Amino acid sequence: MLKTCKSSCKQNITPVSLDQYVPKVELKEYLKINDTIYEVDSRAENGMTFSRLLNYKYSDTLKKMDPDQLVALVTEVIPNYSCLVFCPTKKNCENVAEMICKSLSKEYLKHKEKEKQEVIKNLKNVSGGNLCRVLKHTIPFGVAYHHSGLTSEERKLLEEAYSTGVLCLFTCTSTLAAGVNLPARRVILRAPYVAKEFLKRNQYKQMIGRAGRAGIDSVGESILILQEKDKHQVLELISRPLENCYSHLVQEFTKGIQALFLSLIGLKIATNLDDIYRFMSGTFFGVQQKVLLKEKSLWEITVESLRYLTEKGLLQKDTVYGSEEEFQNNFHITKLGRASFKGTIDLAYCDILYRDLKKGLEGLMLESLLHLIYLTTPYDMASQCDPDWMVYFRQFNQLSPAEQNVAALVGVSENFIGKKASGQAIRKKVDKNIVNRLYLSFILYTLLKETNIWSVSEKFNVPRGYIQSLLSGAAAFSSCVLHFCEELEEFWVYRALLGELTKKLTYCVKAELVPLMEVTGVLEGRARQLYNAGYKSLTHLANANPEVLIRTIDHLSRRQAKQIVSSAKMLLHEKAEALQEEVEELLRLPSDFPGIVASSTEKA
Repeated sequence: MLKTCKSSCKQNITPVSLDQYVPKVELKEYLKINDTIYEVDSRAENGMTFSRLLNYKYSDTLKKMDPDQLVALVTEVIPNYSCLVFCPTKKNCENVAEMICKSLSKEYLKHKEKEKQEVIKNLKNVSGGNLCRVLKHTIPFGVAYHHSGLTSEERKLLEEAYSTGVLCLFTCTSTLAAGVNLPARRVILRAPYVAKEFLKRNQYKQMIGRAGRAGIDSVGESILILQEKDKHQVLELISRPLENCYSHLVQEFTKGIQALFLSLIGLKIATNLDDIYRFMSGTFFGVQQKVLLKEKSLWEITVESLRYLTEKGLLQKDTVYGSEEEFQNNFHITKLGRASFKGTIDLAYCDILYRDLKKGLEGLMLESLLHLIYLTTPYDMASQCDPDWMVYFRQFNQLSPAEQNVAALVGVSENFIGKKASGQAIRKKVDKNIVNRLYLSFILYTLLKETNIWSVSEKFNVPRGYIQSLLSGAAAFSSCVLHFCEELEEFWVYRALLGELTKKLTYCVKAELVPLMEVTGVLEGRARQLYNAGYKSLTHLANANPEVLIRTIDHLSRRQAKQIVSSAKMLLHEKAEALQEEVEELLRLPSDFPGIVASSTEKA
């Protein structure tokens, strides 16, 4: 009978399609060449059909300002609908946003005017009273730029304003296409390039996929602006299939295969060649090995990677006695390997880090934090750095003699920086990564002293978003170096120093705000608001009334106020428990107290 029930149940089940609940939104793709807009049509002979001519009255001045006719394209949809304009570079985003606003009528200023003023006010609040010159001009028109040069707080506020319709137009880089849920009625690609690289099919699809999101909009359209010279390449782009997805495990050796092997052996998941090879065969890379590997087999790459890790001193091989078979040899992780593994240090830099820390012990400068900051400045960010030599020279000359000795200790002289600033030829070779890393440590050192991203951004002529990324990268790397040092006895002197530095880099605010920023949901701007309102400690916040907080602190919701109070109470409780345990430990009679030893001996 049970079998019959099961059979009848199976027959009555009807597959449910999500399409019944989420309506499909048609996405129309267009190409714009000169004044003509074509619709992408796979059935047409050349992949496109004529759609319409742009009919927008341009003055001679506006034609020069806007040769791509972006104003005509965006004003067809804004302010009632949203629009994204993808630009090749960050600077281009800002220029395009300004240019569009110069051409918009004053009617656009009236659309959600109060809400836009609120956005400007909020931006000033999270930036200590600062506001970007471009955003100050564009936001009243409902326009803003979006790229990595913004701080995370600015990005969050602008994204919220866009999502609620207060802002109707973003000029943005391709990074917005991935991971940020900001749909639009119309998506415009200003050029078929990302920086100087021609668009890939998956990049193009990712960008235009922002148009017409299901459940949010009824229709979506994309317009790719191109020059006649790029027409053939663009037609290939829109017609070709998506690029295949391949494993990158072999392309980034130190972050890929070798880091994986170190983890496998460190966690004792696989400890000999045969087990590691079998594990690799089951990975995505192993499945694709016939496509990806042309010159070497997976076995050869496995053997070479283990040999490299052994030669680098991260692994040690244990020979199995009575066997000459290499695959039976077990590996174990060395102290250096465990330090790299525990600290999650990129294996490309672990030996350089060890050498730098070792050298640092010979003459560690503790008069200031500069030497320690240099040792915890991320290596990977140094390789991408391009110093402004005049700024470099100016900042060097503002250092104290002890701080200048740090530069000399790592191998960068005042003479070298001076010659680079004046454009002179330099015969003596200096390690570019060391020079760049010292420059970044100057930025971090200045930031810790001033705690103002805006002023440091101006001093070093770098975007504030970049400085924020550098700061968070340095805080994370400082924590990694701390774990690295904890595994190596010879670096005990660094442990307490790095613990303090990591805390400073993590918060990077005035000392009085640090306790408040331990609370969940409290960043620098909010901490400053709370401090100015009289809430100067964890105890103050733990005893605060959420309703009073809402009335006292600007732009604080009831949910946020309750979260702040409950988080402060929990932290205070944890600290009290920790102190109680410490008190009990101090009052407890030591196990090696002489009287206890004597009495136990007498009993025996």
